[in-house]
Amino acid sequence: MALHNHLLLNGAATKPPRDEAETIEWMRKLVESIDMKIIQGPYASYVTKEGNRGLTAVVMIETSHIAMHVWDETDPGFIQFDLYTCSTLPIRKVIDNIVETFGLVSYRYKVLERSEGFKIVVEEEV
Repeated sequence: MALHNHLLLNGAATKPPRDEAETIEWMRKLVESIDMKIIQGPYASYVTKEGNRGLTAVVMIETSHIAMHVWDETDPGFIQFDLYTCSTLPIRKVIDNIVETFGLVSYRYKVLERSEGFKIVVEEEV
């Protein structure tokens, strides 16, 4: 049976992304760095609505998707990140990239193996 790994991460970011073009390029590089293949996107859009201001970005990959939502009205900002794949998942590489790029000062994450339900295989708060 294929793997079904799902990384869910949220955290406080001192450098939350605000620029759509830069975020699209970051997502392209992230997908490449983890040896996955883009099938559509990436796409990014900045929402200016007060109380919900921030950036949303998504990319469809051959093995599923990556999505990120950012709220930047607070300091630090807040990031929700989601990567689902029916392939192997280099968890530490993805998390280290997010921490370094967006200046996460605290975060928590879970990895679910979803091939037969929702089994938590990793859970950590930093």
